[in-house]
Amino acid sequence: MPTLLEALEEKYGMEPDDKEEHVEEEVLVSIFVPKLPPRQSTPQLLILNDCNIDRAGEPEDLKKKCRIVKELDLAQNKLNNWNEVFVILSHMPRVEFVNLSLNHLTGPIQKPPVTKMDHLRNLVLNNTKLEWCSVEKLLRLLPALEELHLSLNEYTHVLIDTVNSAAKSGDAGGDGPAAEEGLPAASNNNAKDDESTTATTSHSTPEDTTMMSSCSCSSPSSTSQPADQQKPADTTTVEPPPLQTDPHGGVRKLHLTGNYISEWGEICRIGRVFPQLEALVLADCPLRSLKPTDPQGNENEEESHKYFQNLKLLNLSNAKIDSWEDIDRLADFPSLCNVRLQYWPLWARTDSTTEHERRQLLIARLPNISILNGGDTIGAVEREDAERSFIRHYLDKPDAERPRRYYDLIGVHGQLDPLVNIDLRPERKVKVRFTFEDQAIERTVDVNRTVSDLKSRLERIFEVPAARMRLYYVDQDFRDLQGLEEMKYPHKVLYSYNIRSGDEIIIERKVKS
Repeated sequence: MPTLLEALEEKYGMEPDDKEEHVEEEVLVSIFVPKLPPRQSTPQLLILNDCNIDRAGEPEDLKKKCRIVKELDLAQNKLNNWNEVFVILSHMPRVEFVNLSLNHLTGPIQKPPVTKMDHLRNLVLNNTKLEWCSVEKLLRLLPALEELHLSLNEYTHVLIDTVNSAAKSGDAGGDGPAAEEGLPAASNNNAKDDESTTATTSHSTPEDTTMMSSCSCSSPSSTSQPADQQKPADTTTVEPPPLQTDPHGGVRKLHLTGNYISEWGEICRIGRVFPQLEALVLADCPLRSLKPTDPQGNENEEESHKYFQNLKLLNLSNAKIDSWEDIDRLADFPSLCNVRLQYWPLWARTDSTTEHERRQLLIARLPNISILNGGDTIGAVEREDAERSFIRHYLDKPDAERPRRYYDLIGVHGQLDPLVNIDLRPERKVKVRFTFEDQAIERTVDVNRTVSDLKSRLERIFEVPAARMRLYYVDQDFRDLQGLEEMKYPHKVLYSYNIRSGDEIIIERKVKS
């Protein structure tokens, strides 16, 4: 398999000959030719995905060729050793974006050749099966990191936290000073296995000696079971306690799409680790509620939003949420203004409402949301209409079924009267009197039919050929004023005559000329 350097040279060509051309003295016009043609120079955006790369290559040549690279895409290669990744990045001092998706990087992270990468802002590790202990070590190496992608890594739990799990469980649900301030708690003196002891002890040593050669935590991805046999709904698997770490104040965006996390308490750990988080993407995660519980199983409403003070965007599409109460919990997030709530079981349960009515119910319940499901910005007129519709929706409901938002909106708009239901659609079926010579009968007529259809039906009743039939419409209210109106156009629809029940149609036989 090729190294990164070999793949680079194959894609962009070999280094050109350094020999300079000698210009004859009699040449009067000189043309400047760049030493490295644009096609053979390494670009700032370097894309080498799906090239079977498994190693870095010769360090000096790599450093010479890649010193200006700012964005690096190595997705879907054969990298499986973090040492090779760090060698590559150490020769790209300006790199700001790195995509390592679809490389099998489950292995442990040893001490890299560089202590920190101060320019890397965006790291994509989708479908790498990266373990949480490796995530924790990467966070310490990347102080400038702003956006992190960990989608499709088969996580069922979040195994990093800023508080000690044992101390939190014994401190009345984590209301102690360390938990309240989001600071690291004391060391875990109650660890019952080597894994948690190793994880806790690693933080008491200096930073330059904490890059251990073995990974102390495990995740579902580390098992030998194939990915297609994983059971996302199985949350009974015994997981090791979360690895205690320090908050990372730089990360603003986190993507966890397509993982198997189902409890909001796990997501609260994300909020503690990334206190400045502004965008959180949890699409295709089977979250069942936004209501977290403490280790004793008690509900804690404040925990839903306590650790997300700066969160502005939240994507919960394809969650398993089936409760309007969880919509109300979204209203408690102080900075949240952009949400995606599509394809929930809750919407299947409210099929009696139209899509427009569901949007109105959501807008009315979420006063701070300005963008819903990727649509246009919610304006003042749309919000007022939604809030008034929300009040009327619950007018006939008992108090026990009315949410707290209903009473908030009553204080804004007052008690509204229900709208009068006026149906302006014309009657589809009307009863008309048909008269032919000395016969008179009443029949129900569909006003959506044409004059030609009506003649065909009357042909069987009065035994007059449709081609020899003339029809005259008589309005019961204007019989004396306007008389008869001949229905002479065969394709004209009956409702265009404003036919109502009680009107009359006179049938005459055409006289042969």
